[in-house]
Amino acid sequence: MQKPQRVLSRDAEWKALEQFVRHPDPHLRLGVVSGRRRVGKSFVLRALAEASGGLYVTAVAEEGVVASRRRLAGDIARHAGVGSGMIADASWEELLTTAIELTSRRPGVLVIDELPYWMGHSPELPGLLQLLYDRSQAGEGAPGGRVIVCGSAMSVMNELLSGTKALRGRAALDLRLAPFDLGTTARHWGIGDPAAAVRVHAILGGSPGYRNLAGVPAPRTVADLDEWVPATVLDPRQALFSGSEAEYLLREDPKFTGSALHYAIINAVAGGASSPAKIGGLLERPRTALARPLEALTSAGFLRYDTDPLWERRPVITVVDPIVRFHNLITVPQRDLVDTGQSAQAWQRSRPTFVARVLGPHFEQCARDWLRGQAEFRGEAGLVAATVVNDQKGRAKHEIDVVALDKRAGRAKITVVGEAKATVTRRTMADLERLDGLKTVLAGHGHDTEPAVLALFSLEGFQPDLVEAARRRGDVLLVGVPTLVEGADPVVVPRRFF
Repeated sequence: MQKPQRVLSRDAEWKALEQFVRHPDPHLRLGVVSGRRRVGKSFVLRALAEASGGLYVTAVAEEGVVASRRRLAGDIARHAGVGSGMIADASWEELLTTAIELTSRRPGVLVIDELPYWMGHSPELPGLLQLLYDRSQAGEGAPGGRVIVCGSAMSVMNELLSGTKALRGRAALDLRLAPFDLGTTARHWGIGDPAAAVRVHAILGGSPGYRNLAGVPAPRTVADLDEWVPATVLDPRQALFSGSEAEYLLREDPKFTGSALHYAIINAVAGGASSPAKIGGLLERPRTALARPLEALTSAGFLRYDTDPLWERRPVITVVDPIVRFHNLITVPQRDLVDTGQSAQAWQRSRPTFVARVLGPHFEQCARDWLRGQAEFRGEAGLVAATVVNDQKGRAKHEIDVVALDKRAGRAKITVVGEAKATVTRRTMADLERLDGLKTVLAGHGHDTEPAVLALFSLEGFQPDLVEAARRRGDVLLVGVPTLVEGADPVVVPRRFF
């Protein structure tokens, strides 16, 4: 089951899928694959079915139960090379049994994509899969084989394996596909300029499906963005333009259909409200009334809920889809210009907002994501996050973009203290001096900062005197965009890592 060359990255995911299909268990095995729209689930699963000689079928939205069964019957017949009339009026149980028997001879896999669409009119489907699984495990003549069910409606997919649901304790695979990281996104779009790749990633995120919606070639340089943005995400005639991306995302999940409150919460968070109190203030609702909808949106993958590692009661809520943030901060305020064909002017007016409120926070998140994958630099720390520290002497609060730590009994051992800046200027000695001060403040709160490396992440590079000082000191890590995107070596590495 060699991974096809057209499947970019996804090595770990492919390995997990291959192990699931090739497992020696002769009985029926069930797997669940989920992920937000446009992350490439269907692309990967089609390739898996092809590589294993399996059968890939997909549910169709708003198609009735009779038409759905006949469509499945047709897919089974084509795979078997027979006429569909033999099973055209079969029941769901008969169709599933036939499809599993057919694919188990390879051995292959039966992939049912967008299962939630079928569950809308046939909620018994998970129960039927449970029935076939239990019969197979008991040796009652039910087919063996492999079945993977997939879907984008995360609220539905998450519940498949929860509580007393039919598939709980029966699925051997629970795989959630995430968007591409920075480097893979750059390769997917064919962007050779790391700085341009970061900006495209800040606008659209790493969902590979957005590339096919772009009506113009990807930007080759940062300067190309001045033409690319107005021609894509700020052009109402293009598919990448989002009149209301949050509403669209909610509509595709049956749990949130028509929910004005959930829609308003997403927009509030995209606009910068990062805590229940701030969200409640914008919506004029008590924070206690938002607990359940916030939990639902987080569970369904629309929002990300983190806590400050040094202040566990300080929540940090962010929007998962970057395009939602772009829409709220850039598209909505400039809607009059956009609607009247002045997208280029709208983009020029929005560039300061884009740098400060879109690119800046996204770059910080990319820096944290990079450090999570660098065990040698974060050392023993098991957590990488952002935090806020109080300087009691200066009576001020300081935000720290990147901190790596291991917390025990309320005291943290900190291995990295860092800042990530997406400003248009190079980082200077003043940035390093600020990190020295933050390290001192953290030590004043009783945390162990002795092993801490000072890390600076910069979109535009570093001044020569800063690079020289960092090399001389030996406890400073300087990371530029080529490192984050292309995997190049950092500009400066702390001396103990040589």
